[in-house]
Amino acid sequence: MDFRQEFIEFALEQDVLRFGEFKTKAGRLSPYFFNAGLFNNGTALDRLSQFYAKVILSSNVVVDMLFGPAYKGIPLVAVSALALARAGRNLPFAFNRKEAKDHGEGGSSIGAPLAGRVLIIDDVISAGTSVRESVELIRAAGATPCGVVIALDRMERGSGPLSAVQEVERDYSMPVLAVATLNDLLTYLEVQPGFKAHQAAVARYREEYGVDQNH
Repeated sequence: MDFRQEFIEFALEQDVLRFGEFKTKAGRLSPYFFNAGLFNNGTALDRLSQFYAKVILSSNVVVDMLFGPAYKGIPLVAVSALALARAGRNLPFAFNRKEAKDHGEGGSSIGAPLAGRVLIIDDVISAGTSVRESVELIRAAGATPCGVVIALDRMERGSGPLSAVQEVERDYSMPVLAVATLNDLLTYLEVQPGFKAHQAAVARYREEYGVDQNH
């Protein structure tokens, strides 16, 4: 089993990935729900960080440092930096505060100074708001955003023909790397006994709301 399939299994074990009927922000009824906030204990976070590290190390993206958008990206960037260091790749990291601080060290960024090629670490991309804010912050510091890493790419159309992930890739000319995608989920469901009904429901949803992979 490759690490993407292992991640799907891990998300199911942690109840982060659930099946049923869930209303999305766009008002769609989705047959599955993914909530990365439920990776909420030390063991789960440690395992999650190893998946992020594998994605980064297996990519060909040149990275000088990591950045985590507040709030969900803060623990993710810290544990990803730790997992990468354990794997022999020691990278500086930073994160932002929601409100700029006007006393003490000041500013809106905490951690290592933003410099070089900066990889953004987040959980998912819904509207792309945190990515946009991160890109602006990184560029304002004179650094270069070089990509985004997320846990799951739902591969779902937004208001237009593109997904939120594809819009980020188009708007900022940088890759979005996902630990797993909707296609990986479907592959997992196809080979696991007992998931036939879920597989059919997710496949129907993909047919209705999935993006054209040629974009």
